[in-house]
Amino acid sequence: MKVLKFGGTSVGSAERMQGVVNLINDGKTKIVVLSAMSGTTNSLIEFTNYLRNGNANGACEHSTFLQAKYMQTINELYRTEEVKAAVTNKVNEIFAHLRDLAQQALSDDLEKEIVAQGEIISTNMVTFYMQEQGIDVKLLNALEFMRLAANGEPDLEYIREHLLPLLDTDKKNRIYITQGFICMNHEGSYDNLQRGGSDYTATLIGSAVNAEEVQIWTDIDGVHNNDPRVVENTAPVRNLHFEESAELAYFGAKILHPTCILPAKLTGTPVRLLNTMDPKAEGTRIDNNLTRPGEIKAIAAKDNITAIKIKSGRMLLAYGFLRKVFEIFEKYRTSIDMICTSEVGVSVSIDDDRRLDDIVAELQKIGTITVDHNMCIICVVGDLNWENTGFEARAMEAMKDIPVRMVSYGGSNYNISFLVREEDKVRALRALSASIFDSKK
Repeated sequence: MKVLKFGGTSVGSAERMQGVVNLINDGKTKIVVLSAMSGTTNSLIEFTNYLRNGNANGACEHSTFLQAKYMQTINELYRTEEVKAAVTNKVNEIFAHLRDLAQQALSDDLEKEIVAQGEIISTNMVTFYMQEQGIDVKLLNALEFMRLAANGEPDLEYIREHLLPLLDTDKKNRIYITQGFICMNHEGSYDNLQRGGSDYTATLIGSAVNAEEVQIWTDIDGVHNNDPRVVENTAPVRNLHFEESAELAYFGAKILHPTCILPAKLTGTPVRLLNTMDPKAEGTRIDNNLTRPGEIKAIAAKDNITAIKIKSGRMLLAYGFLRKVFEIFEKYRTSIDMICTSEVGVSVSIDDDRRLDDIVAELQKIGTITVDHNMCIICVVGDLNWENTGFEARAMEAMKDIPVRMVSYGGSNYNISFLVREEDKVRALRALSASIFDSKK
């Protein structure tokens, strides 16, 4: 069994929904995870903003515009008046529920329940359409099996225990439809998966059912070896190791969120990134295999980085200094991306500067602080085991004309990172691409 996930653009219109159904209707059993129609989640968030400002009437008026969009899609999607009436009743029922919710005091739980309605609508519409086409389909309510544990992380054992009984093992060609992103928490309230959203749902389900493969369908042809927006002649990457994909995702590549990769990695479930606009394209497969050992796979960039340098004589031959530094970042719940040390100083980079002033104020008690804004991390990813010689030298050679603030190498077998100014980002990406990839042509 395979698990397929389709994002909002893939179900963003009647035509797109029809395309998805044509794609998945191949006579094989599968679980299909759907996002809300494109634009719906943002509209529902705007709905909650009206409520936050005490304007329930404005929220209800706003919902009528979204409801009209759905009515238009219904008229375009279904052939029979009977099915049109059934879908219309279901959608009207959901919007009536939204207007009822608008009369309640806004809370975090209520906001999450409101936003969840987008996925509920899209999965119902696709299910009705498949039934109209005579396809064997079953709608699974994600709220019945997707749950967060007390620590806020997905409860994989609960998901497996409550999902498997919903699957009819005697049905060999049934398609199951369910919602991405939404779930319940351990207290029984509406919640969501936040990081990675529907992608996360797909990999969790794939792990729970021991899927043959998890397919993430988007509007791009897998992962490219550099940013095609600024670098010419980029090429798709056909295979990535889970660790390589996690590094690329963290450092800015348009790929699965690192959190989404973890369930698949733990169970060894392959993940494939595919393009709904070009279904025959091979895409990118992510698994636990190093298909081309000793090769650099891709380059990515992460913007809006702040570098902080702490210089202190107290660090010389001292132990416990780094602990003091890291405790300050922990206190203000700020993650560190890169770390470089010497005998008299330590440099770190962060991508969240909301508590920067507080952090700097405390760091100044233990040393002299220098802060550099508008920095960028350039990440070179591949099989970079230290015994594979030459790759780091080639990367360094490519950067010879670009000022480099920090270099991180050795913390991972899959990553060399350079910290540069944002204004040098494009030049760095092009130089690395020319040195690493063009030389192979």
